[in-house]
Amino acid sequence: MGWLGRLFDARDTLARLLLLDLSGVGYLVFGTQAGRPPTGPQWLLAAVAFTVALVLHRRPLVNLVAQTALLALAIGVLDDTTINQVGASWALLEVAMWAHRRRTIWLAAGLLAAVDLADSIGDPVRRFLSGVFGLVVAVGVPLLLGLVIRTTRELGRQAAQRAAEEQRRRESENRAARADERSAIARELHDVVAHHVASMVLRVGVARHVLTDLDPRVEAVFDDVHGTGTAALADLRRLVAVLRDPDGVRGDAALTAIEPAALPAALDTAVDRARQAGVTVEADVDPAVGSLDAVRGLAVLRLTQEALTNVARHAGPAALARLSVSVVDGAVHWEVSDDGRGRMPAAAPSGGGHGLIGMRERVEVLGGRLAAGPAGAGWRVHTVLPAPATAPAPPGPPRSPVGPPAPRATTTGPPATEPA
Repeated sequence: MGWLGRLFDARDTLARLLLLDLSGVGYLVFGTQAGRPPTGPQWLLAAVAFTVALVLHRRPLVNLVAQTALLALAIGVLDDTTINQVGASWALLEVAMWAHRRRTIWLAAGLLAAVDLADSIGDPVRRFLSGVFGLVVAVGVPLLLGLVIRTTRELGRQAAQRAAEEQRRRESENRAARADERSAIARELHDVVAHHVASMVLRVGVARHVLTDLDPRVEAVFDDVHGTGTAALADLRRLVAVLRDPDGVRGDAALTAIEPAALPAALDTAVDRARQAGVTVEADVDPAVGSLDAVRGLAVLRLTQEALTNVARHAGPAALARLSVSVVDGAVHWEVSDDGRGRMPAAAPSGGGHGLIGMRERVEVLGGRLAAGPAGAGWRVHTVLPAPATAPAPPGPPRSPVGPPAPRATTTGPPATEPA
């Protein structure tokens, strides 16, 4: 409500009535009728009105009744009732602003109107009509102003509530989108880890059957690795069971592991889908992406699918999209931009996720930061996925948990070829 809201705030009622009383004192001292000084009854009624207004500043209805009674008394004994008329009208304004029920406001306005008209009953028609028109200023103006302030305050309060609810709704949606995207990433990580663990378990099992005449301690190590890998694989499958609820997974979001060597072909498929939707796509994909680890490879694929989906939805079929993926010093530089030519949305290709929220979540998990924003007439999204940190090499050869190593057999001929 701006300055009007601050002027008529409920916390400033005392200051507001104090200023009104000071204005009344100034009127008595400098502005009485024909320059005559105020009479004793006029000073008395004014002082009572001022005191009542200050004492009852937090009880507007009681203040109105008291000010109206003083006005009725002033009409009978004073020639100039301006002070008491203003006090009663201001009390009506306060009631109109702060009364809990509309019925109270109309009853208060009717009481003040009846007192103002009582002085005109029985008088000539001219004076009666003058009194009726005087109600517009004495009753109508404070009533209208109070209702306007009341309505504006209510609208402001409702707008603030709606804004707060909208903010809570957006925060809830963002949290849900982040949780959904984290679940998708968890499914992908499960697939990647499970793939490698299953491969390790399989190879250890093959080694146990192919290699014969092993030292018992080596065979014990093989058995331990095989059992640990099998248990880890079972734990992964149990932990991911909830994440793979068929009712909570979209058809295009049932994410599976992808071999690194298959990433260039998967990116080509995503580009082809965008082109089928009508978007012109220029792709510049570094062949080195085929050597990325599975986690970053999946991130590049999902980011590309989501970004091209957004181009089709928001830039339209007349837009030109550019995809750039390169590997520099082990870090992946990824970018999708468009020229923003089209504005009619095309049929969106499949493969989209949760928009920028999910894309940022996926990039932040890998230690990167996603930047998105206008670029000329179009839009640009880019990020750098850092190279994975390499684990430090162990200080020396691992010790066998079974016991001291068996003495190695020496040979006199050339070394045997290690089996593939």
